[in-house]
Amino acid sequence: MKAVAHIPGTRRAVALISGGLDSMLAARVMQDQGLHVEGLNFFTGFCVEGHTHAIRNNPNRKPRRNNALWVAEQLGMPLHIVDVIEEYKSVLLRPRHGYGANLNPCLDCKTFMVGKALEWMQAHDFDFIITGEVLGQRPMSQRRDTFPVVARESGAKDRLLRPLCAQLQPPTLPEREGWVDREQLYGFSGRTRKPQIALARQLGIEDYAQPAGGCCFLTDAAYSRKLRDLWQSRAKRDYDLDDIMLLKVGRHLRPKPHLKVIVARDAGETRYLRGYRKRFTYLDMTSHNGPLTLVEGERDDADVELAARIAARFGQGREAKSVSFQFVSRDGIERELQVAPFTVDEVLEDWYL
Repeated sequence: MKAVAHIPGTRRAVALISGGLDSMLAARVMQDQGLHVEGLNFFTGFCVEGHTHAIRNNPNRKPRRNNALWVAEQLGMPLHIVDVIEEYKSVLLRPRHGYGANLNPCLDCKTFMVGKALEWMQAHDFDFIITGEVLGQRPMSQRRDTFPVVARESGAKDRLLRPLCAQLQPPTLPEREGWVDREQLYGFSGRTRKPQIALARQLGIEDYAQPAGGCCFLTDAAYSRKLRDLWQSRAKRDYDLDDIMLLKVGRHLRPKPHLKVIVARDAGETRYLRGYRKRFTYLDMTSHNGPLTLVEGERDDADVELAARIAARFGQGREAKSVSFQFVSRDGIERELQVAPFTVDEVLEDWYL
């Protein structure tokens, strides 16, 4: 479907596009009312849909796509992907409304996204903002009492329209001014996806991303645990893009408070972790097929041997008496290392992050 050129005089809406079904439907509903719609997708670094999906080895996996780009293509609308990694730090590190079950600052995040959309809207002479939010679908950010908070604190106020649940909310400016027909909007609520799936079928939308518990790694307990560990080990609540990408890759173990070991889970992750060999001490298994291992915080030979014995456990030499590694320190010092692999019982459960 080709992008439709803007017709002078047509009202223009900017849509927050996550790549999921809800944002797709919200944008399509506005298009069907004759509005010109363009999409915004903000890259925080914590998005589930990133390049890490392509790292793991799995020949039977369905080819991955960027769902936000795919949605825009299906709807024939432009999509603007905006890097907000640095700006987003203040949201994650100091959320005004706190965190959800893990490290997800959902209410602050939504407010931030709508605020950035407002800036974009004003800079590009658009009229209002739409989202695919559904009342009651998310426990922290999509409640009757939090919807006004997002509208107020983002600055969007009543230029923020939620087409899928608009009939359960007071009329917004686009509805009052007749830019959109409120009667053609919806009153979806709750966590069930059945109304959205039915609407997709009605609109002829057959292919869409399946929900998977959220589109942000910060909602994941294991990922949040690793991020907290990162902050604790450095005694500093901060991160860069490499930090947050690495937390998505490999087995992360902390056998000592100062020592962290990242072991690739397959050949794909080994190839990815090789890109970090200049930033970390690393262990490359030479006697058997096995994963590349990054080491952080080692202080002496005992730490290096401990890391190597852990790494040996995850290679094809796990049952051998001895496994050989090439050890390369961060300052480039190389040497050969031979260790006895840990048994499965010696790799303690509480080492895993």
